[in-house]
Amino acid sequence: KSVKKGFEFTLMVAGESGLGKSTLINSLFLTDLYPDRVIPSAADRINRTVRVDSSTVEIEERGVKLRLTVVDTPGYGDAINNTDSFQQIIRYIDDQFERYLKDESGLNRKNIVDNRVHC
Repeated sequence: KSVKKGFEFTLMVAGESGLGKSTLINSLFLTDLYPDRVIPSAADRINRTVRVDSSTVEIEERGVKLRLTVVDTPGYGDAINNTDSFQQIIRYIDDQFERYLKDESGLNRKNIVDNRVHC
């Protein structure tokens, strides 16, 4: 039943710009997750704060469907002072768990979308 319906998987990547996070994801899943991505210049990165962006792609291999959501954190680790740069990421993860708990506690639990970070 699960193979027929498919699986949902959410993966978060965090790290400084230029480490190869996007390349790793594209290589693992043999897809171009960011086809129209624009790489910001060094001047644009100076005052940037941490953002949380998610991209979803549906992959099917040998009849098994996978709904892959990659959560990217552009700006993480790029600042000189990274003291509180992880707070935005923690807030995002906590919000996803709270949303899932709220959906699980409701009456209609058939069509719950699981956007919790799995890895």
